[in-house]
Amino acid sequence: MSTRPPAPFRTIAPDDAGRLIAAGDARVLDVRSPEEFTTLGHIPGAILLPVELAPCAVATLPRDGRPLLVVCEHGVRSAHAAALLARALPGAEVLNLAGGMSSWRGPRDHAPGNPFGETGPSSWLVANADLLPRGGSVIDVACGAGRHALLLAAAGFRVRAVDRDPEKITCLRDAAARLGVPVEAAVVDLEAAAPGTAIVDPVAAGVDLGTAAFDLILVVHYLHRPLFPALARALKPGGLLVYETYTIDQAARGRPTNPDFLLQPGELPRLAAPLEILRRREGEFDGRMVAGIVARRA
Repeated sequence: MSTRPPAPFRTIAPDDAGRLIAAGDARVLDVRSPEEFTTLGHIPGAILLPVELAPCAVATLPRDGRPLLVVCEHGVRSAHAAALLARALPGAEVLNLAGGMSSWRGPRDHAPGNPFGETGPSSWLVANADLLPRGGSVIDVACGAGRHALLLAAAGFRVRAVDRDPEKITCLRDAAARLGVPVEAAVVDLEAAAPGTAIVDPVAAGVDLGTAAFDLILVVHYLHRPLFPALARALKPGGLLVYETYTIDQAARGRPTNPDFLLQPGELPRLAAPLEILRRREGEFDGRMVAGIVARRA
């Protein structure tokens, strides 16, 4: 009698997968590269998230009760991603497409895919991966559900993640434990006063991220201007601040609309002074109006 534990996911034939998809009874996650997704074609409606970014999905995939069908080109990368997701998404039904897209005979779409949308990490973080320290210490500021914290921890970084929402921090701790990656997640109120209240020094007001504590500080879609001195102080010499958030032009597209949470044109590099700006961008990216910098402490 076999004592092997049951597989955490199920591999299904292309015909069975086709029936599920046609009935709207499955969500498709394609873990190939963006080039494969476009040039080789993908199942219509599939979410693109390359396999190396799969830990993000634990924090971001919609939970609508539908099975998650994971696909790649030959069924190898998708099996790896399916095993990871099945471990980290308790109660979810995770399926792997047998033979991958090479065995798929159903319809294909060749439209470009965006692996850096709501399901994946910030495209600004991915675009600057070549600058990141190897295995350094990281703090993910205003981490939310923790998509970046999980990704960086899975990549071998020592990660601390902070957010003011206790529920999100609890979910992040649980997800990290199921993935088997170490994340130190803590509830921290990063705002010493309500928006619009002048604070000269947030450290003096109780907001302290440490001194020369981190090789990398990541902030995505969060803005509290008085926090910038604490961010600069928390960087080790040579450490990097990777920051991106919304500009004032985003207000015309929807949330957020409060000017306290929106950057003025060219404002972000000024806020980061005296850090050295290595890279910057501003405009429309991933369907949002944002500004981003990579800045280094001398």
